[in-house]
Amino acid sequence: MPIESGVGTRNLGSQSTRFKGEVILVRILIVVDDRELERRFDRICEPLETAVATAPHNGLLWDRVTAFPTDLVVIGRSSLTDPIDATVETIRALPDRPEVIVVGEDEQVGERASLLIAGCTAVLNTSLDDDTLRKAFDAFVSRQRKSGIERLQREIDAPQAQLSDFDSVSTTMQSFLRIVKRVVQPDSSLLIQGETGVGKERLARAIHAASPRAGSPFIPVILSAFPESLVEGELFGYVAGAFTGAVGTRRGCFELAHGGTIFLDEIGELPPHIQVKLLRVLQDRTIQRLGSEESIRVNVRVMAATNRNLLDEVKSDRFRQDLYYRLSVVTLEIPPLRHHSEDISKLANRYLDEFRVRLNSKVTAFTEEAMQAMERYPWPGNIREVINVVERAVLLCEGEKITVDDLPRTIVPAPRNSGSLESTSSLDALFEGDWHSRPWKDVRNAIISSCEQAYFVRQLGLTNGNVEETARLSKINPRSLYDLMKRHGMKKESFRNGGK
Repeated sequence: MPIESGVGTRNLGSQSTRFKGEVILVRILIVVDDRELERRFDRICEPLETAVATAPHNGLLWDRVTAFPTDLVVIGRSSLTDPIDATVETIRALPDRPEVIVVGEDEQVGERASLLIAGCTAVLNTSLDDDTLRKAFDAFVSRQRKSGIERLQREIDAPQAQLSDFDSVSTTMQSFLRIVKRVVQPDSSLLIQGETGVGKERLARAIHAASPRAGSPFIPVILSAFPESLVEGELFGYVAGAFTGAVGTRRGCFELAHGGTIFLDEIGELPPHIQVKLLRVLQDRTIQRLGSEESIRVNVRVMAATNRNLLDEVKSDRFRQDLYYRLSVVTLEIPPLRHHSEDISKLANRYLDEFRVRLNSKVTAFTEEAMQAMERYPWPGNIREVINVVERAVLLCEGEKITVDDLPRTIVPAPRNSGSLESTSSLDALFEGDWHSRPWKDVRNAIISSCEQAYFVRQLGLTNGNVEETARLSKINPRSLYDLMKRHGMKKESFRNGGK
């Protein structure tokens, strides 16, 4: 007999009701060459209720540290490649921004200082006893939990999404919204599809806010953010002893969403064995925590989103057909911004009003020329790109009106020389007029490098510096993208707030 989940009456409006008694699961990746030291750190972390993963012993360092998404990397000094400060900076620049703790037997004062300057959280000597190391790790884990709670609280305190946010003068969007309003009240599962940046999660939040479940939790889960080994525990919870580090019972996202809505973003990334379990939840409305045989009944509306074509995934046997039909009782395909370009002016002015208040700016409007340029632009990054461009323009604008000079070159291209000498002029600019005396190999490599830099500056700008999303958008391996960024001196932080 399934037991009823007891979390349905909680409201996400305050930290005390949302997070009281909850534990943020901190992920630790151990990267050491000594297996005995690896087991020692595993034992030290066990009482801290963390998810501990050990990196493969073979392979390049980059492959090892990117084996699993993580909050904290514990890495042996002998595993670091020179220059060590640059290696630490690169690890800190991973998508999850993990903290880095370097451990080793020998300690050199100068090297320790370099590591700390590079962003290392701590440099610990392995000669310390287990209790001392455990206290140090406990402090790091506690800080990670606190920052995780603060991050979630900021998300909860953000302005509520509303269906009126999608109001439009476009007939395309008006037809779309008529369908949306018909699926607000029922509890049917929804599949929300659309290109990157169209606002899939915002639409899900708006539907939840307008539904009878509005007073109950809305729990978003980005499925690609978790390694396969952690997805099941994150969704369905776990009991003590379910895996190394599981010293207590933890509720999963389905229990936390009881009475409300769970939003499964990037559903196409769900591992096959978890697809089977999700299908059972949709059919029986019950879950089982990892390591438990007890069924728990949950009352949850499921919304899922993807920028993939799930039918193609079904045909390729990467996604279960029965799960697809369960999820897509109603499919909502959000139109890309280029299909309702009539809304560009309204969107740009809305975000201008928001950013000028937030940034305490004197900017009040766009010039007619700037707005015309924005209306001509196809916006491949959709509304997310509009937000990025407007925030950047507000930051850069020195007057009271945003001009074309405040917009990125992608929107207002630089004037080009006409005629047959255009390509020659481009090479003259690249090589300061000296290209014709250089070997073809040098010219070719320089052109490729310039093209790479221009392309990925553009792509990273579209995703607001999100490396994983940029890699997917560019159809490139994330590791290769990191290598390109390092080669061209690009840091993802430079693309936040619309920076270039």
